Parts: sequence; C-alpha cells; structure tokens
Amino acid sequence: MKPKVLIADDEKLIADTLALILNQGGFDARAVYTCQKALDIAPSFRPDILISDVLMDINGVDAAIQLRALLPDLRVFLLSGQTATAEIISKSKAQNMQFEVMVKPVHPQELLRKLHDAAIAMRSVA
Repeated sequence: MKPKVLIADDEKLIADTLALILNQGGFDARAVYTCQKALDIAPSFRPDILISDVLMDINGVDAAIQLRALLPDLRVFLLSGQTATAEIISKSKAQNMQFEVMVKPVHPQELLRKLHDAAIAMRSVA
C-alpha cells in the first residue's frame, strides 16, 4: 500500500507540483491550500505524512499538533521560506513535537528521499 501524504500549502502551484511529484514517486498524495482544509480531510484520508507550509491561515505547527492528536504516528515535515518562523518552530519543540523543517525551495529528489526514508521507518515500527 502506498504511503499517504497530505500537502498543505497556500501557494497552489507548490502544493500541486509536490502532489504530482509524490504521486509519480510512489505515494498517494493530496494537496490542499489551507491548514483548515487539511484538518477537515485528515479524518477520512488518514495520511501517514503531512507536509505543511508554516505561515498560513492556521500556522502549520498548530495544525500539525492538532493532526497529531488525531493521528499519533503522523510524520510531519514543515516547509518554510521565511526566517521568521523560528519562534513558531520553537513552540513545537517546547511541546515535544518532532517535526522536520525543510527550507523552501526543496529539491524534489531530496524531498522524495526524505519521504521514502520516513515511509521505511514507519513500516519498521508497525
């Protein structure tokens, strides 16, 4: 079964491009353009991995924390092109959340490698 990836980014081109790359790379990826939409569809889609921009309608860290409450094994990758997100990220660390941060732009090969590694790690735990 393909690992499910939910991509939340308010830049539609980025979200759609990432979904296309991941779907071609062996994942079942869906793109949404707000964290609220990610929160809405997560209960039915049940993603294994979340890739979220940090600065959006609801910040990506807060959305990831809420999604982790629903899906405790969810792997989270936060994307940011902003240096101002350090404070938001430190908030997640204070709550003992293990989120990986990637700086935009992320090279597609690097992203695929990280997600394949995450998928392998998830299978070895299951």
